[in-house]
Amino acid sequence: MKVVLVTPPFTQLNTPYPATAYLKGFLNTLSISSFQSDLGIETVLKIFSKEGLTDLFAQAETRNQIHSDQARRVFSLRNDYIHTVDAVVAFLQGSNPTLASLLAGRNYLPEANRFQQLDDLQWAYGAVGMQDKAKHIGTLYLEDISDFIQEAIDPNFGFTRYAERLGRSANSFNELYALLQQPPSYIDSIYLHILEGIMSAQQPQVVALSVPFPGNLLAAFRCGQWLKAHYPDVKIVMGGGFPNTELRQLSDPRVFEFLDYITLDDGETPITQLLQYIEGKVPQQDLRRTFLLQDGKVAFIDNRTCADVRQGSVGIPDYSDFLLDKYISAIEVVNPMHSLWSDGRWNKLTMAHGCYWGKCTFCDISLDYIGRYEPLTAAMICDKMEAMIAQTGTRGFHFVDEAAPPALMKALAIEIISRKLVVSWWTNIRFEKSFTRDTCFLLKQSGCIAVSGGLEVASDRLLKLIDKGITVAQVVQVNQHFTEAGIMVHAYLMYGFPTQTAQETIDALEVVRQMFQQGILQSGFWHQFAMTTHSPVGMNPDKFGVKITNKEIGTFANNDLVHEDPTGAEHETFSEGLKKSLFNFMHHNCLDYPLQKWFEHKVPKTTIAPDYVQQLLQHPPYTTIAPTAKVFWLGNMPELEVQTKSKKGNTWEVASISFNSRKEQLQIKIDKDQGIWFCQLLEKMAQSAKIWTYSMVAADYNEAGLEDFEIFWENKPMNTLYKVGLYVV
Repeated sequence: MKVVLVTPPFTQLNTPYPATAYLKGFLNTLSISSFQSDLGIETVLKIFSKEGLTDLFAQAETRNQIHSDQARRVFSLRNDYIHTVDAVVAFLQGSNPTLASLLAGRNYLPEANRFQQLDDLQWAYGAVGMQDKAKHIGTLYLEDISDFIQEAIDPNFGFTRYAERLGRSANSFNELYALLQQPPSYIDSIYLHILEGIMSAQQPQVVALSVPFPGNLLAAFRCGQWLKAHYPDVKIVMGGGFPNTELRQLSDPRVFEFLDYITLDDGETPITQLLQYIEGKVPQQDLRRTFLLQDGKVAFIDNRTCADVRQGSVGIPDYSDFLLDKYISAIEVVNPMHSLWSDGRWNKLTMAHGCYWGKCTFCDISLDYIGRYEPLTAAMICDKMEAMIAQTGTRGFHFVDEAAPPALMKALAIEIISRKLVVSWWTNIRFEKSFTRDTCFLLKQSGCIAVSGGLEVASDRLLKLIDKGITVAQVVQVNQHFTEAGIMVHAYLMYGFPTQTAQETIDALEVVRQMFQQGILQSGFWHQFAMTTHSPVGMNPDKFGVKITNKEIGTFANNDLVHEDPTGAEHETFSEGLKKSLFNFMHHNCLDYPLQKWFEHKVPKTTIAPDYVQQLLQHPPYTTIAPTAKVFWLGNMPELEVQTKSKKGNTWEVASISFNSRKEQLQIKIDKDQGIWFCQLLEKMAQSAKIWTYSMVAADYNEAGLEDFEIFWENKPMNTLYKVGLYVV
């Protein structure tokens, strides 16, 4: 049995979407041969080449669809694009770094509409950000060509969203089906030609199409259509994030003119059962979470006796077959977190299956990918990281958890440090109080560079209604801890949650403004609340004071719900002002503007005190250290000098202890006996394999005949040592 795993166009340019890598890794554990392809990057590389653009502009000339001034400009400069595209793509792939100065000088590349919106590059990148500045310019250059393709060749084209509109809220299959009756587009023909080469070389019995987003849907059906016509004996199965959320109530039989099967949720057990069924080893009723056509009608077969594969047994994601050195780093906007998403190639991993919190009322917590929580161990995660580094040569990791568990993040940090593993990593979190100052410094030591978390609506009433389990004050403290540790913080921000008033929207914006003003938030993104059928709000709209207006269940995709919010504000009217203000706040601009200036319509004055966030930072809540808290010494051994002090005829001895870290030298002075004990403690901690707890440290202190441990430990000199590697977590 040979399986080909395909991600249809388009997802990301800078890194492969990990779904097929996970599935290939699992199939390896079953000794099932597989080959995977990211058709998106392969298609982009075909188009954005000297040969590709030459053909594309020739096609555009024959079609006579060039109408706008910008498209005419791009077409008139076609020779400049054709002769520069290979060099730009090579630069964005990292193989031509010396081109940076030429690109940044802005005299080498043709420029069209995207450059009219260009930020102040000197302000954004300064004199030292030459590579990033050049990447930004190179990205805009590619987007100008993309805009031209949309107008002159294929209106559905987009680097990461191909015909996305057709997949969004596609309650009926009619529009998509009608389009599939038309001949393949020019873009379709390119990726179908690539697919033809794969099929010829691999000769599989099964093709699995992974569809994570609406923007992959049309291309997936086109692939299925082509396979049905040219390889009728090959079985075609679709899975991934889009069917998992949208197609759970599928009933339109026309879908199976292009596919044989659709599986839901985690793919390991469904694909195992499906392959055995295709080989005739198990009956049809043993399929797991699988749609198929039966007697002309859509049937769903789910043998619940077939348990899902445990996370410890899914194998190590296998990135072989991907063109890893050909992915394109892009910087679309001057935003540090957005750059992480699109710039550089990241190995994708999860720390746990599902969400450890699993309560947020806007979230699809009823679905398996969120609702079934199953964490890995820190050792298993590190084993996977080391294996992936060996395979890909990449030491950057993006943990794509819904919300990474704080306890597991700490354990992972400790495991990374103990293995002396050099990595950089980032993930999604909840802003919960367990992210103390010392915890954040520990995470930083292990290579954590950024976190993104859901602040959602910066209002305690609405956070409670969302069941987020956090407060605004808590978020402020946590953001301060991450920022002090040097970990970038990005906040997901929401407006339009049911019953949210105009006053609460403006007050939330004021809280966000003050967080940027205080420097404890570096990045953010506003999105309008969208109700889904699998969320607590969607399942119980009356509880949240909203009415669903599209109650009819469609025959194709069913997820987004249209709703009315009788008691809330007119949420759409806030969209532009929220996004415009946030863009400026991220760049430290206009932080002193009255909030009214960001909106075209009248908005209420904020009720938040102008120093609200500042006061929260100056008066953090007092917290005690639990006896079971772990104590880590990760710094270099200090130098101890006993000094004699005198005052008014009295003399006494003090311990002067000097610490050298990578960034600074720190010196503290404490009682001689306490200083001697403390240095001996650090020696024991450094030489011991055991993990010390706070109670163990206190016991050791008391055994040395010293008094008042808590007073000693929490005094000012000791409270500065987190800067040089002493952490209590």
